[in-house]
Amino acid sequence: MEFDPAIFVDLIARAFSFWWLILPAIVLGLVVGAVPGFSAANTIIILLPLTLSMDPEAGLVFMVALYASSRMGAGIPAILVNIPGTAGAAATPFDGYPMAQQGRAHQALSISFVSSVAGGLLTTIIALLAMPWLSQVAKYLHSVEMIVIMLFGISLIAAIAARDTLKGLIAGFFGLMIGLIGADVIYATPRGTFGFLELYDRVPLIPALVGLFAISEAFAVIERRAIVRDEDRARFDEAGWAEAWEGVKIALTKWWHIIWTSLIGLIIGVVPGAGASIASFVAYQQSRTYSKTPEKYGTGHVEGLVAPESANNGVTSGTLVPLLVIGIPGGATAAIMLVVLQYHGVTIGPALFMTHPELAYGPFAAMAVTYVLMIFFILPLARYMSKVTVVSTNYMAPLVIAFTLVGAFVSRDYIFDMYLALVFGVIGYVARKTGYHVAAILIGVILGPLLETYFLRAMRMSQGDLSILFSSTLGNILWVCLIASVGASTYMDWRRGRRERAAQEAPAE
Repeated sequence: MEFDPAIFVDLIARAFSFWWLILPAIVLGLVVGAVPGFSAANTIIILLPLTLSMDPEAGLVFMVALYASSRMGAGIPAILVNIPGTAGAAATPFDGYPMAQQGRAHQALSISFVSSVAGGLLTTIIALLAMPWLSQVAKYLHSVEMIVIMLFGISLIAAIAARDTLKGLIAGFFGLMIGLIGADVIYATPRGTFGFLELYDRVPLIPALVGLFAISEAFAVIERRAIVRDEDRARFDEAGWAEAWEGVKIALTKWWHIIWTSLIGLIIGVVPGAGASIASFVAYQQSRTYSKTPEKYGTGHVEGLVAPESANNGVTSGTLVPLLVIGIPGGATAAIMLVVLQYHGVTIGPALFMTHPELAYGPFAAMAVTYVLMIFFILPLARYMSKVTVVSTNYMAPLVIAFTLVGAFVSRDYIFDMYLALVFGVIGYVARKTGYHVAAILIGVILGPLLETYFLRAMRMSQGDLSILFSSTLGNILWVCLIASVGASTYMDWRRGRRERAAQEAPAE
């Protein structure tokens, strides 16, 4: 599995020769990502006859380009109308949507696009060069380590709760309870299903996602003339190409932030089943923890937008590593790629890098080319996409509800899921009106079931001995990092409060 630089140059040139496949895949991926409920995996399944009829290399290039572009597309509605296209973009609205409300949608989209491309391109190159070492990550991250990684994401609830401790914690634990509805992992005993068979397989993520964010927001914006606040309308009307270009420059000044948050996405992406949602929450939590201005997060802060967008695009290359090295797909899209390769009789594993290097290294080269072409394709559209935020809510709210209900249906083809999305929409609307945190509820819904699965798996391995949680060297290192992260955040909040109190008392003396 040694990598020859000459092969790298040849692969990049070869990937560019597939531009006629990559460009349509980019357009399709952006559309698919921007529609809540649709995903790259669903689309590739629909187009499976087409990809199976292609040469295996061409089929992989098409699927990889679609996968990467859909990841970027998911951030567009998250910023403009507070609707994450996929669970991987669930952390993007935290700061992206407030920027749109402030009339800075041009800037927010530009920052998102540059962060996504830079994070995705960087991690793709790293994955291409360091594949033999990255492939070992999955061997060291087992149930114990994944429990701690989940807790990194869930600790974001505490950060959100810092603004209103009681309401934040209530919202977070409410989300965790909702996430535990369904059949028990061990004995398949139904919990909180109220007799609905559709809930036995847990609360479906897409209806919860679009209900809590999109439908509740649609109910809320009806009370306003447009998404952009009236006091910020003048700023939006005056914005043009200069603001979009300013967003590019702002994103580039955050180059170090892009690097380390995208690396979080790459490492988490290598672990099969971890996914972009975990990566984006962990990256956002870490970004806020070590920020000098954590109080700005959730108000339209640039770093709060850069972190999740870099991380969830860093995941894309990571999911391909275990697929190509050991034949274990890192996610649903990678699993479909495995089906295509097996259909053509391609044997996955270390031998692939010697027998078919164009198939082993080619997907990474194609992903790098996709990100390069995508930035030139999508960046000029930022100004026009942002016009959505000034459309009258008389038209926007019904359109948002209609699209999101279709998205809720598509994931499982159940009418029940459409009603469920409306229920979550009402829950989200009530939460917004009463000062509870919708984001905290969503974190609990997404990460709660995953935490339970890994915890019960660890308990079964140890026959109920809790000491297994501290039996791994790497796990113990992660525990220390988690405690240090939470402790650092608490200390910085205390120190900041102390400085503010001192500043208030100074004039009185």
